Amino acid sequence: MMGYGMRFQRSSGIQLRQRSRAFVLVDRVTSQRLIYVVADIGMFFRNVRDAVLAKLDPTKYDEHNVVLTATHTHAGVAGYAGYRLYNMTTDGFRPRTFQAIVDGVVASIEQAEADLAPGRLMLSRGELHDASVNRSPMAFARNPQSDRGHFPDAVDPLTTVLRLERDSRTVGVVNWFATHGTSLTNRNTLISGDNKGYAARQWEVDEPGLVAAFAQTNAGDMSPNVPDATQGPTDDEVDNARIIGERQYEAAISLASSTAIEIDGGLDSRLSDVNLSRLDVAAAFTGDGRAHRTGRAVLGAAFAAGTKEGPGARAFREGVEGNRLLAGCCAVPYRLRPVLSDAQRPKAMLIPAGALGWVADVVPVQLVRIGPLVLIALAQEVTIVAGLRLRRAVADVLDLPLDDVLVQGYANDYAGYVTTPEEYGAQRYEGGHTMFGRWELPAYVQEVTRLARDLRDGRPSDTTAHNPAVRQPRPSRRRNDDPCRCIGVVLQPRESYVAGDDVEAAFAVTGDGGPLLPSYVLVESRDGDGWTSVAADGDGTTTVEWKQVDKRTNAHAKWRVPARMSGAFRLSYADVDKHTSTREFTVTS
Repeated sequence: MMGYGMRFQRSSGIQLRQRSRAFVLVDRVTSQRLIYVVADIGMFFRNVRDAVLAKLDPTKYDEHNVVLTATHTHAGVAGYAGYRLYNMTTDGFRPRTFQAIVDGVVASIEQAEADLAPGRLMLSRGELHDASVNRSPMAFARNPQSDRGHFPDAVDPLTTVLRLERDSRTVGVVNWFATHGTSLTNRNTLISGDNKGYAARQWEVDEPGLVAAFAQTNAGDMSPNVPDATQGPTDDEVDNARIIGERQYEAAISLASSTAIEIDGGLDSRLSDVNLSRLDVAAAFTGDGRAHRTGRAVLGAAFAAGTKEGPGARAFREGVEGNRLLAGCCAVPYRLRPVLSDAQRPKAMLIPAGALGWVADVVPVQLVRIGPLVLIALAQEVTIVAGLRLRRAVADVLDLPLDDVLVQGYANDYAGYVTTPEEYGAQRYEGGHTMFGRWELPAYVQEVTRLARDLRDGRPSDTTAHNPAVRQPRPSRRRNDDPCRCIGVVLQPRESYVAGDDVEAAFAVTGDGGPLLPSYVLVESRDGDGWTSVAADGDGTTTVEWKQVDKRTNAHAKWRVPARMSGAFRLSYADVDKHTSTREFTVTS
């Protein structure tokens, strides 16, 4: 699974389906177009983005006007990256997983294209204070008061809703709010969209026909595990994902029904590929009056230590003082190579990921303008103060209010974290994962300022680095290509249930793979002489888990009966041959 980087976290079933939600905007005056995607995955990688772009109409879309973003769930699939580092816990690249993600994203874009019709865009903003907590308060406290004062509770409470309206009816919404997709811990083995996936699905269930996306912003140091960033707000991780998802949903739906600003025409975008491994940063952006240079990607010991949400290797610790032996070893290369020292010190360097070719050196930096709203789309996880500095830089150039500029993290590729130079010095997890060193944020401020000036002046933006060809990753040694087929029922549901009960059944299956199916588990209610679907796997009320029992595989299906539901029902399991095994039961009020 993708996110925590733990080899033991291998998916065993489905709790909530991973979905891609796409929005296509066309300015009727200028004919400018934009694709914006929010996918329930850990992160996008360049190989996925390139494959998606290759399937789009090149006369309408290119890398400049397509934004692919991830919700950063830590309960999604892994093995689809083009970079070795992110496939190491999956024993390599998994072509079928990669293709499923590409196909799903493209399908959502094609559906959005087919649904194009005249409409209006409405923008509203508010605050949400009980769905995030700062998981690195020590690092946050190192920032100057001028930055900390903007976040008196050490969180970014801004929640923004873009509403798509046609014929006075809302047909789509995008909500931006900063909180991590880590309500579910690294002990979870069921696929899920985590809290943002819950929020989106809840809104879509409540308003059929609506497409609701819950996107990320500068969530680098924002944890959903209130109040102390360990696990919360309860001891049940599934409940936590639901609760934090509901809080985001309730804040967003309140904004969607409140007074909003209608967005006038104006779509525009700029993208530049930037080599962060050796970028010269002008003195005007560094904060100390001197020019500096970023360094090749290095992962620090604090990265290996993990966070309170997902602890890593026990041999490593967060903080400058936590890894003295390794830090002492780093004193030699720092002394011999002043350029390396200037970029990476005081990081206790652990993995030279850039020199090994395990991660991206060249990353996309993108600005997207939708009327007054500007998105700074970066391939990284940006802390709230780092995001504040980026937003201020762009807002100043474009003469916009600060709240009109948002950081869109986890966009188009992935390359770790972005911390402020002050936060970097604390070498908490986020600083250890700021791979290109202390001057990474000033480098980004320099580049987004350049793009903002190009956007303002209506000129194209130069790409400052050549993007090397992506090598074909090594396929995984673990293969699951044998199609899954149902051969019988091993656990029958009871004859009768009441609301709140768990209906359970188990089906004997052969094989552990095959093509992705639209649904494996289906719950239906009797409707006269026919049956009406009420739940499927991935709806949040159902789970399906494949377990090894006595040298065979059982598909264990569960459905929690919602309140105020009664009548005759049946639970079905479908396999690759579309054969279904069905068992009937009743629900009494």
